[in-house]
Amino acid sequence: MSRSEGTTRAKKAVALQYGPGDTAPVIVASGMGYMAEKIVETAADCGVPIYEDNSLSTILTQLQLGQEIPESLYQAIVEIYVYFLRFDPTGNLNAQQNRGQTPPSETEGTT
Repeated sequence: MSRSEGTTRAKKAVALQYGPGDTAPVIVASGMGYMAEKIVETAADCGVPIYEDNSLSTILTQLQLGQEIPESLYQAIVEIYVYFLRFDPTGNLNAQQNRGQTPPSETEGTT
């Protein structure tokens, strides 16, 4: 058996919040492994949309709770917000097309 067989990378999750008066989104939860699973589970249970991006989550998990997203990550976060604006949980692509929006590409995923 090779070293890579039977091993999996630890799952990472970060929850962001952006409210009135905030100058940038703030990290409100962050974790790996079991904690990441609980963050995702809690978000799903509460109807919070979930976006999967392993590279971005790796960067965001290195930041502190309560920390604003650095300006260098604004573009990535904007792309996530745009994805959520286009997201239709019913899977009705016609609603997206009627608003003049195109559905997200298959490279954008949710967990």
